[in-house]
Amino acid sequence: MDIKNNILETIGNTPLIRINRITQSLPCQVLAKVDYFNPGNSIKDRMAVKMIEVAEREGKLKPGGTIIECTSGNTGMGLALAAVVKGYKCIFTTTDKQSREKADILRAMGAEVIVCPTNVTPEDPRSYYSIAQRLAKEIPNAFHANQYDNLANRLAHYETTGPELWNQTDGKITHLVSTAGTGGTITGTAMFLKQMNPNIKIWAIDAYGSLLTHYFNTGLIDMTKVHAYVSEGFGEDFVPENFDMSLIDHFEQVIDKDGAIMARRIAREEGIFCGYSAGSCLQGLMQLKEQLKKDDIVVCIFHDHGSRYVGKIYNDQWMIDQGFMDEATKIAPEIKKVS
Repeated sequence: MDIKNNILETIGNTPLIRINRITQSLPCQVLAKVDYFNPGNSIKDRMAVKMIEVAEREGKLKPGGTIIECTSGNTGMGLALAAVVKGYKCIFTTTDKQSREKADILRAMGAEVIVCPTNVTPEDPRSYYSIAQRLAKEIPNAFHANQYDNLANRLAHYETTGPELWNQTDGKITHLVSTAGTGGTITGTAMFLKQMNPNIKIWAIDAYGSLLTHYFNTGLIDMTKVHAYVSEGFGEDFVPENFDMSLIDHFEQVIDKDGAIMARRIAREEGIFCGYSAGSCLQGLMQLKEQLKKDDIVVCIFHDHGSRYVGKIYNDQWMIDQGFMDEATKIAPEIKKVS
């Protein structure tokens, strides 16, 4: 009998799915690593469990402990799944720009969620980074996962995501395209892929308003380049330790509107109901299509599920309010009520 002992054993080995319609103008194959097939509906399940396993092994997380983390939602979900199975408590800080669905899902898993302001610096005592750090010091037997600087984050992708992509493409992958936030997914996966074939191109997709692209291009931290953006789950206003910029070949920025519209296109044209970052990832690739050749095999990381964004990018009124579309270009028809 093929029976899993618990939900954590279902993490990983997610499918690689060909993109057929949207990429018809490209000369090569484009494949999506659709990681919403993980039980927590995102790629973050991989690193969340790895961070807990390493913390347990190092004695930083003890039985009955409390896991503290600042999260845009998906890492929190992975940590919450592991906490339920292993018997830990969870307290998560998040920002007020994240979709309400993300916070509600975390609460449904038994976590306490503290919503913090977005437009403050990481050092501000009100930031979700600072509050998580403070709670980790104040609460007895607490473990601050710190996905940004915890190298178990990228280790998870070196051990799982990279080998899966190599095996699923029979070692023929030529490009990896992924949005970049904590740096764990793109760095860890790149570490493995470049080890197998140093000629594989690694393209990072960033948000306009994020610090990462400017830092990659100049090596300088210039906070005047940082401004608010509504894209979720990627981009940063500092450089997490999980990054190894030497493994990345190019950073490409995508505006909020283009990423949101592309996510909706993926759902309608490919049948893949994915999140905001997947739309931005594929949009970033389309912006770079002139650099692709016939025999290339490109893999895009689709991090999470569209259910996280039903109140935002999949809501016509939200899209209109953001100026991303108007009444004449609504994609979804109005719900008809029968009296």
